[in-house]
Amino acid sequence: MVATNDRRLSPEEMALPHGLSEAARAALLGQAIRHTVSAGTVLFEQGDIPNFQIVVMSGSAQLFGKSASGREVLVEVVEPYDLIIPAAVVTDAPYLMQARVPEPSTFLLIHAGAFRAAVAENPVLAQAVIEGLAQQFRRMVRQIKNLKLRTSTQRVGCYVLTLARKQGTPDQAVLPYEKNLIASELGITRESFSRALAALEPSGLRVDGQLIRVTDPDRLAEDCALDPLIDDLVP
Repeated sequence: MVATNDRRLSPEEMALPHGLSEAARAALLGQAIRHTVSAGTVLFEQGDIPNFQIVVMSGSAQLFGKSASGREVLVEVVEPYDLIIPAAVVTDAPYLMQARVPEPSTFLLIHAGAFRAAVAENPVLAQAVIEGLAQQFRRMVRQIKNLKLRTSTQRVGCYVLTLARKQGTPDQAVLPYEKNLIASELGITRESFSRALAALEPSGLRVDGQLIRVTDPDRLAEDCALDPLIDDLVP
């Protein structure tokens, strides 16, 4: 949800959608606060009822799902200027995940009631929320297909290839966070993640700590069945 305009916009205004009127933008910002937090901060717990619609302005937030026994998995990472779980906010329903901040980050917190009222009244904001929900839905579908249609080794190989392309370095990728978190996002254990990396050496992977070198991208893509419709390579 990003705003653009001829005049210079404040960071808070940048978090609101393009095309929103000055009056509507001012009304929303009048119900919002800027919130800067340190790494490790928990924004909300699984099961909480939303008090705010949270928009990532800088940094990121990691969304974790937890079982009754306390096991947790990383489901998604939310980056600027995305909304954090708008489905819970617009339906006034409990969060299905916990949000935790892995790095110093800044968020725009818009009071949930005011946000719902604005969505109901303002077609531009409603369209922006619909588009955001659609993008999040498509990410979830890709994730489900990745988990159900591939082996753990294929998931690791495609993760590295996609990460390398996103970082603009097709011959290498720097893991963005700890290997145990990446493993949980891929639906495997930390040990299985390490075994998969080792198993992919014949396909062109070389591991050096957080740096993964890709010596043969074409072979790795073929061996791991890289798919544009799963690996976030198309809109």
